[in-house]
Amino acid sequence: MSGKQLWRITLGIGIALGASMAASAQQVYIPLVSKGFQHQFWQSVKAGAEQAGKDFDVKVTFEGPETEAMIDKQIDMLAAVLAKNPKAIGLAALDKKAVVPLLKKAQAAKVLVVAFDASVDSDIPVTTASTDNRAAAALAADKMAELIGKSGEIALVVHDQTNSTGIDRRDGFVERIKTSYPGIKIVSIQYGGGDHLKSTEITKSILQANPNLKGIFGTNEGSAVGVINGVKEMKRKLVVIGYDAGKQQKDAIRGGLMAGAITQNPVGIGYKTVEAAVKALNGEKLPKVIDTGFYWYDKSNIDDPKIAAVLYD
Repeated sequence: MSGKQLWRITLGIGIALGASMAASAQQVYIPLVSKGFQHQFWQSVKAGAEQAGKDFDVKVTFEGPETEAMIDKQIDMLAAVLAKNPKAIGLAALDKKAVVPLLKKAQAAKVLVVAFDASVDSDIPVTTASTDNRAAAALAADKMAELIGKSGEIALVVHDQTNSTGIDRRDGFVERIKTSYPGIKIVSIQYGGGDHLKSTEITKSILQANPNLKGIFGTNEGSAVGVINGVKEMKRKLVVIGYDAGKQQKDAIRGGLMAGAITQNPVGIGYKTVEAAVKALNGEKLPKVIDTGFYWYDKSNIDDPKIAAVLYD
């Protein structure tokens, strides 16, 4: 091979690599900042977002703090992704007020914001991809009432009182009980930060203080797992209703420790978030809320293909 031929091949490779890098550089970057990373729920949201990234040929990243109590860490993560000049971002806010100053910065930099899982106290997000948490929690309340004979004492172990999902699930459940079931008394509402260990201890203290308790509602994966563990440790028999899925909840339902739970559509939430960002960047008008759906599942339908598709391990 002559030096001239080698030079031509090298030049050709260089041009091809340059073109490839240019195409890669043009790929739209859409980072998602989640409430957490530890629950199986968030891993399923991540899987949905990554699938949408492939389908729409955009670069998607997904991160969140180790626990859902780390509001400051989430703020730092949001600031870090905004510094990378993305075209759009997805955000599941841990504190619906604390994120607003950074959202204003995003708006000023012409970065589109899609909220997912939880809303924020701002009209900056172009849409919110989430479950109708109030309606879902009201369904959980109906199921609780039915299972305890529409009378008796119950309690709630809630994951949060600063983000919209905790507030909406608590209020949706409480309002349905108060308006529809006068024979039921809510004796305690406690907050465990979505941490299963903290929620276990809270459950045990609720059970000690309320010997006649008939049921407990745990408002997310960590809360529900904590309730299951607390009830088991105290050797009490009562109706436990959860929210989300995950292996421990599924096992508890199959084993009879948990009566049933609300499942969201986490893969759908992740997918719809990225899809909405792409549509917004293309100038499409979006609804203020994209309802990603929810289902009740218990021992009778846990293996139904439609339900199994939205459960996760």
